[in-house]
Amino acid sequence: MLPGHTAMKISVLLPTRNRLDYLKLAIETVRRQQAENWEIVISDNDSEEDIEGYVASLADERILYSRTSGFLPVTDNWNAALALSSGDYVVMMGDDDALLPGYLESMCELVERFDRPDLIYVGSLLFTYPGVDPQHGDGFLTVNSYAEFLAGQTTPFVLAHERAVESVRRSMDFRHSFNFNMQLSLVSRRLIDSLQPNGSFFQSPFPDFYATCVAMLRAGRVVVEPQPQVVIGVTPKSYGFFHLNEREREGREFLDTAATSSAQLPGTNINEGWLRAMERVEDNYGAEFALHVSRRRYRMLQAGHVYTRRFRGAGDDAELADLNASLPRIERWLFGCAYAAAAILARVLPKSLWNTISRRLLGQYPVWEPPREEGRYADILEVFERHRGERRDTPLTR
Repeated sequence: MLPGHTAMKISVLLPTRNRLDYLKLAIETVRRQQAENWEIVISDNDSEEDIEGYVASLADERILYSRTSGFLPVTDNWNAALALSSGDYVVMMGDDDALLPGYLESMCELVERFDRPDLIYVGSLLFTYPGVDPQHGDGFLTVNSYAEFLAGQTTPFVLAHERAVESVRRSMDFRHSFNFNMQLSLVSRRLIDSLQPNGSFFQSPFPDFYATCVAMLRAGRVVVEPQPQVVIGVTPKSYGFFHLNEREREGREFLDTAATSSAQLPGTNINEGWLRAMERVEDNYGAEFALHVSRRRYRMLQAGHVYTRRFRGAGDDAELADLNASLPRIERWLFGCAYAAAAILARVLPKSLWNTISRRLLGQYPVWEPPREEGRYADILEVFERHRGERRDTPLTR
């Protein structure tokens, strides 16, 4: 515990499976924090690697290890890690993610300054390992702090509850107004316990989409720290790898959930998981906050994905036929006309201009092109070490 900091403990949840090489690095970014008021909870999802042996070799009583009795879906393993934790605040990390230097100190300072808020939402960096993104083969590091409520903000602030609810409402409309990654949320135990009447904290095949939205809805006070405090890692063993490389089936198998394997419509698994998460939010909190899932928008976005794949020559007749058979007649006609017009524009406009226009028309994701540092880091611990002592001086964290 650092002098002057409130007597509180932060639980770092680290669910893992067969990614010991990356897990070691994630653990080190916690162990190398200056503050000591932490515990790491590792829920080993039936790994074949000797994760237990590695944890034992660290001989650190703050690192708790548990192994599941069999293989669990991702969401169940997240809940298993949470159940073993005892901290006043909880943050979920992927086993290929990192806390940046000073994370624990910053969180303690914010807890004190803002009188123990229920949720602290932070900025982040994104690091793709070499070989992950086909367009950036050497890997890159970039700012990942996109959220509508962050516009023009550089210092910590209290997010108005009405603004938080509106952000979730836009999420129900499949508009990415803020980042759902669970690494960005430090959540109070008080808030987690208060949500128990509606089931587990993590729900749906995309538990981060669900939990982040619910925390925004039900938090008594949300504090936002715009500066990056964590790094989201994407490795060749991440779900993000399958998404970036359009390997949808393998991505669904990675999550191992019947809800995504039995998709409502052909298209991207991101939209399918997003739908299931928002449906669960609607089931549990829709009446309280007047929230409704826009299933028409979901169908439009899935159709757009199928049509785009078809235009690029990646789709096939069976996928298109499956889509058309699943759509109401009027939507099939409207989406087909829109696709025909888009195909013409895509042929005559420069690719960069068309990508910008299509993104704005769909309105699902912001036009977000922050600078990248390419080919500079071999792994996420190198990112951590580079930012130790110079976080305020590097352009990516200003």
